[in-house]
Amino acid sequence: MKKPSIRDILYEPPGPKAQRRIRITTAAALLLIAGLVFLIIRQFAETGQLNARYWAFFGRGTTWRFLGEGLLSTVEAAVTGALISFAAGFVLMRGRLNRFPVIRFLSAAVIEFTRGVPTLLFIYFFFLAVPRMGWALSSFWKITLPCAVSACGVVAEALRSGVNAVPKGQREAALSLGFGEIRLFYKIIFPQAFRFVIPSLIAELVIVLKDTTFASVVSYADLMQNAKVLISNYDAMLSVYLVVAAIYILINCLLNKLSEYLARRMDRAAERGAA
Repeated sequence: MKKPSIRDILYEPPGPKAQRRIRITTAAALLLIAGLVFLIIRQFAETGQLNARYWAFFGRGTTWRFLGEGLLSTVEAAVTGALISFAAGFVLMRGRLNRFPVIRFLSAAVIEFTRGVPTLLFIYFFFLAVPRMGWALSSFWKITLPCAVSACGVVAEALRSGVNAVPKGQREAALSLGFGEIRLFYKIIFPQAFRFVIPSLIAELVIVLKDTTFASVVSYADLMQNAKVLISNYDAMLSVYLVVAAIYILINCLLNKLSEYLARRMDRAAERGAA
């Protein structure tokens, strides 16, 4: 028998009336969206935005190679920033759970500061202030580090919520078996907490990916920066931004699928361990 998930516990399956309302609402929403898309396309056609000269350069391999180079730079910055934010968030989470009040206070202050300050201000700090301190950073680190700093507080709170979601009885049982605090945390508590917060961490990775669109501030050749070069060369703002938006949407969909896959895989691993 399949173990019920948190979603199954929180949400009851819809009955016949609810399913009928869902189908009607979905059909009405699809018709509305189709109508809006039709109006938008007609407006584009009337203003000449669908002319071949605005789209022909997408048939060239050099265009996609140029966009691909920008996409690789974007992914590199986003993944690096996500890894740094996870490491920093883990440290801050441990600080929030520390038994010493001073460490808890300092960790909470850093978390609230990083959550409250906009990412763009961190970018300006690393772009304008840090070089004056004598630290010469490349454009890659000028975008990666501020994105990581901006995300680490959210990651810390997500991890802390996962730790708090682990049943207290497991800690008491492990202590009764002779587990020390460190071994207890890394062997029992944190693996389960990490499984709980995978969707939140993937969602934060999506936010870091979006934050890298500020890379033009530091002249980092990411996807958006390369898109602006294409717009400048071909005077095709609408077509380029539509294609770039589709790329970002595709990446976000893939990340969501990855989140669902990892959650299912870890659920199956937990069920095998319980058996």
